[in-house]
Amino acid sequence: MIKRHFFIIAAAVLVGLMALAAVLRIAFADESGGGGPGGPGGPGGRGGGQLVSQVAVQPREFSDSLQVLGVARGRRSVNITSNTSQLITRVLFQDGQVVAAGTPLVELRAQQEAAGVAEARAAVVEAERDYERYSTLAERGFAPRMMAEQAETALARARANLQAAEVQQGERVIRAPFAGRLGLTTVTAGTLINPGAVITTLDDVAVIRVDFPVPERFAGSLTSGTPITATADAYPGETFSGRIALLDTRVDETTRAITARAEFANPGNRIRPGTLMRVSVQQGRRNAPAAPESAVQYEGEGAFVYRIARGERGSTAQRVEVVTGSVENGFVEITSGVDAGERIVGTGLNRIQPGAPIRVEEGQAAAQPAARAAAPQTAGRPAS
Repeated sequence: MIKRHFFIIAAAVLVGLMALAAVLRIAFADESGGGGPGGPGGPGGRGGGQLVSQVAVQPREFSDSLQVLGVARGRRSVNITSNTSQLITRVLFQDGQVVAAGTPLVELRAQQEAAGVAEARAAVVEAERDYERYSTLAERGFAPRMMAEQAETALARARANLQAAEVQQGERVIRAPFAGRLGLTTVTAGTLINPGAVITTLDDVAVIRVDFPVPERFAGSLTSGTPITATADAYPGETFSGRIALLDTRVDETTRAITARAEFANPGNRIRPGTLMRVSVQQGRRNAPAAPESAVQYEGEGAFVYRIARGERGSTAQRVEVVTGSVENGFVEITSGVDAGERIVGTGLNRIQPGAPIRVEEGQAAAQPAARAAAPQTAGRPAS
């Protein structure tokens, strides 16, 4: 019986020793986790800590850009109206038609004007006959020269009256003042048109103009001919290139801004007057330290990165507050907080605690999708 109890006690002691050995093994493994590149906690090792990738803060080229909103206008745009109240007798155009300068668009009733032209022509014929008769008599000495001169004056007056009557008749035909594309209309033959009422619209959209405000402090860096780009919601992902054509001569006293006028080529007349345009003005390029967007975490109004620090016990993640600038092509400009050449955590920032041990995979950079590298530039912080 005593022998049997001895074996039970010996087995229990053996199990306890094995458990103690396992605990000590784990403890010693944690303490030696950062021994070096080949150690269990070093880069590429299998010790404790979150496995992360690393990237180096590197100088990159960024551009200063000013982004504002503007509304597209045609190079020339006008509402076709009448200057008198009259019935429309003929509509000579179709909606959306491209017309040349001087093309007749609408004819108004002109019976009274036509009668005035006929009367003026008859007066001219009579004045010409009188002038010829008195001129002949004056040359033969049968009439004083003064009679011939009076007949000449009457002829000139009759011709002027005819010209005025023809102008009045011509005003009953409304013509295109310049070449362009017509808009929609609701008038037809028999419509009574009043002064100022819009018959149709006419736009010259071969070149699109966009007027936009520029803060006064930037006015000195902009000149006529400065290249600019613009985007429109109607064509997502497409960029239109243009130039600044003119700067206004005055600064608005209320907004402290100056109006700039940009011009964009419009092949195919794709941009329509009234389109909202987002204009981006480049103001120069500079080099600055940069980190991938995946390596920067935003919190409230601030931002931070995790600097990789090496110590006797291995690598740790140190949270560092940074000041960010522009975001361009998937990279964030770092104006202060970390310097070029420093190593930071590239991905998985939300799984790291400040000062926590980490395991770094050497030779692996943070993921930077090719789509980001091809994305158009923006200014300021990315949308959360």
